[in-house]
Amino acid sequence: MNRKALIVWGGWEGHQPLEVADIFRGVLAQANFEVEMADTLDAFLDAEKLLQLNLIVPVWTMGKISPAQVKPVLAAVQGGVGIAGCHGGMCDSFRDNTEWQFMTGGQFVAHPGEGIKYRVKIGPTRSGITEGIADFDVNSEQYYMHVDPAVKVLATTRFPTADGPHVGNGPVEMPVVWTKVFGKGRVFYNSLGHNADIVSMPPVLELMRRGFSWAAGSV
Repeated sequence: MNRKALIVWGGWEGHQPLEVADIFRGVLAQANFEVEMADTLDAFLDAEKLLQLNLIVPVWTMGKISPAQVKPVLAAVQGGVGIAGCHGGMCDSFRDNTEWQFMTGGQFVAHPGEGIKYRVKIGPTRSGITEGIADFDVNSEQYYMHVDPAVKVLATTRFPTADGPHVGNGPVEMPVVWTKVFGKGRVFYNSLGHNADIVSMPPVLELMRRGFSWAAGSV
């Protein structure tokens, strides 16, 4: 029986939510997921339907989510449904909703500079999600995150690269990819993915493919 995934896309159009959602749909279909796409947060209203899923994939930057929309998602993940996403589509969503941030494990706060070349370093936590993937370079936004200390960090990037008010604090290893649990549910996040071209990079796409499967209960 195929696993079931729900992709909910929308929000700020600068992150190309439809294009990214289409890429994710293809990845999930190849992994034998039965995929539903929705362009409204009302797709979260049916609590019983969410509980029948294996995976929720949010692709929604900023915006607002109502209590009626967010509570079924929180309950589904706590009940064992996985959630996985990237960049602003998951951790720059619903900036005024701390429950969402508690579930996802982090929140975007800055990306000093534009089009920064930086290295993504695999580790320190070893995982099947990153096994065999080498460190790689990205030319994109470098996300500065506020991160839940409970996450398991699978990849990092070094700050500072670009100038900004953070520079005086000295070098820090900023999480890029992480996992955590929320209740019985698995949570996967990858801060890469400012646009569809970045999502399509082979190492990024492979991280997402493995992260989806892990969050859905395998790998």
